[in-house]
Amino acid sequence: MIVLGRKYKFTKFEKLRLRKKFTKRLIIKYSDRNPLEVLEELKILVSKTDVKLIVLNTRASVPDELIKYLTNLQFEKKIKLITIEQFMEKYLQKCYIPEDHTDLNYLQNIKPFNIFEYSLKRFVDFFGIFCLLIVSSPIMLYTLRKIKQQSPGGVIFRQTRVGVRGKIFYCNKFRSMHENSYHDPYTRENDTRIFPFGNIMRKTRIDELPQMLNVLKGDMHLIGPRAEWNILVENYEKELPYYNERHLVRPGITGWAQVNYPYGASIEDTKQKLMYDLYYIKHYSLWLDIKIIWKTIIIVVGKKGI
Repeated sequence: MIVLGRKYKFTKFEKLRLRKKFTKRLIIKYSDRNPLEVLEELKILVSKTDVKLIVLNTRASVPDELIKYLTNLQFEKKIKLITIEQFMEKYLQKCYIPEDHTDLNYLQNIKPFNIFEYSLKRFVDFFGIFCLLIVSSPIMLYTLRKIKQQSPGGVIFRQTRVGVRGKIFYCNKFRSMHENSYHDPYTRENDTRIFPFGNIMRKTRIDELPQMLNVLKGDMHLIGPRAEWNILVENYEKELPYYNERHLVRPGITGWAQVNYPYGASIEDTKQKLMYDLYYIKHYSLWLDIKIIWKTIIIVVGKKGI
């Protein structure tokens, strides 16, 4: 695979994933260079390597000579050309979001669920909650006992979250921090506010189980973008003006971003997770929900805490 340009820079996490699919990944810098030099470098790489895919990853103008060479490669060497936007959706299962705001094409086809999709989602919600309640009842009883042992106080933590169309609702979770802990919107590694079993709950997602009540009420789906604290959302929208696109649908207990991206506490992490959320909204299907459920089970059993 050859990547032409650096309009989008792959993260370390993405490079590890791509390494499993492409043994060789070559990047050709394009901006601030003579296009003819780029053409010569590209010819050398194509002649010396078994290239099957060229990713068009530049926003700079491309001269006629380079366009002609690229199109001829499709016929002469059966090399496939693909844009970075298409590449990310096909191989990384996330939507491309540009660094600047000059290109709004990424907003295409991201829309609320239609009546059929919403009805299918609610069927999955009720069926999934029924199964989850049967399996998790003993776990929840054990959790209640452990919370009272390690951190006296209320067992349920309720916090305002942002739902569909920006509607605020109270989200239910098992309390994993000591009551009256100091305020910090982000959870840190080795956070002293979290009691021992609270840390286990977070890694295994047990703390999310009371959100089943929110799903039954219609505030949430079983599967969807993570329900974020409204105070954090206000900050995110200042940095990422397109962030509210994820509020076209109801949030979920688990979701595509949660099972594909490790926990992070920066604006860049939020942007990366948003790319997965937008992919989920754009490509929603029952099969995608099943994949998310399976990945969630693997994470919970493996205590990966992604």
